[in-house]
Amino acid sequence: MRNIRLTIAYDGTAYHGWQLQPVQPTVQGAIEARLLQLTQRPCRLRGAGRTDAGVHALGQVANFKTDSALPCAALLHGLNGLLPPDIVVRSAEDVDPDFDARRDSAGKHYRYTIHNARALQAPLSGHAWHLRGRLDATAMAVAAWSLVGQHDFAAFRAADCDRLDTHRTLHRASVSSVEGPGLLLDIEGTAFLKNMVRIIAGTLVEIGRGRMSPAIIGELLRDGDRRRAGPTAPAHGLALVKVHLL
Repeated sequence: MRNIRLTIAYDGTAYHGWQLQPVQPTVQGAIEARLLQLTQRPCRLRGAGRTDAGVHALGQVANFKTDSALPCAALLHGLNGLLPPDIVVRSAEDVDPDFDARRDSAGKHYRYTIHNARALQAPLSGHAWHLRGRLDATAMAVAAWSLVGQHDFAAFRAADCDRLDTHRTLHRASVSSVEGPGLLLDIEGTAFLKNMVRIIAGTLVEIGRGRMSPAIIGELLRDGDRRRAGPTAPAHGLALVKVHLL
């Protein structure tokens, strides 16, 4: 059996997340269906992480096992020919039989895009959170810096998150102003809780609006009270930029 690693980019607008579901369309389901067409064998993709409904990716990583003799170049060409235009396989390569995209993920880089302007630019309509009121980017950046390191992120998880250990390590949490979209929130860490990045984004926006002090971040990390954090930011502003592999 061969073990093949794929690097995948997708627009998550039309999908109910990455993970296979019995009825709803998912990115994993779309790719597995095309792999079956190409190889004439069922293939189960193992993704490095699950993105929620509406979340995008530039560098999702997945692997699958197959006894197909199709060269990786043919697989890559065939998949991109069969897949809808909102899913693109960027690379396909044979890897060590023991490679597992989820187990061998050392961390992920997520980016949340905020379009801070009166009118929304058309190309960003499905890929940025449109906010008209001015945001204090400096206050947001100061607050984001407090998230770096190992902390208890219980206040930054969805109500239905079932993880018993809510401690996570972030290596980067930055807010930068850029021409066009307005603000980019970049978060890199070893692992994430459900909706963690989106709740961080929502909290930083409340700080940028002046409704919260940057000091709230330290308080939330200490008391773990989700009710005191900001709202969960819309899914369409979030993208998985890169998976860091061991």
